[in-house]
Amino acid sequence: MTAGGVTFLNLEDETGMLNVVVFADAWERHRRVLRNASGVVVGGALEVTDDGVVNLVAARVHRIESLYPDAVGALPARHRSRDFQ
Repeated sequence: MTAGGVTFLNLEDETGMLNVVVFADAWERHRRVLRNASGVVVGGALEVTDDGVVNLVAARVHRIESLYPDAVGALPARHRSRDFQ
């Protein structure tokens, strides 16, 4: 979390990078899911800057298994952060 109370998540797949911006109010509402879930589904407003950067401003966060029950078997029971430097 930044000094302004914003948390940034970065998601990447074969199509590129997506920045997820989580303001303090959304973080507080969805803290448990964001800290503990193996996979999440994020909903919110999509923003594209003039230089082509894509941001998703998070409004809703759900555990992936709550929306896609079949995904439960595909996810590991325990997960660890993979911080690449």
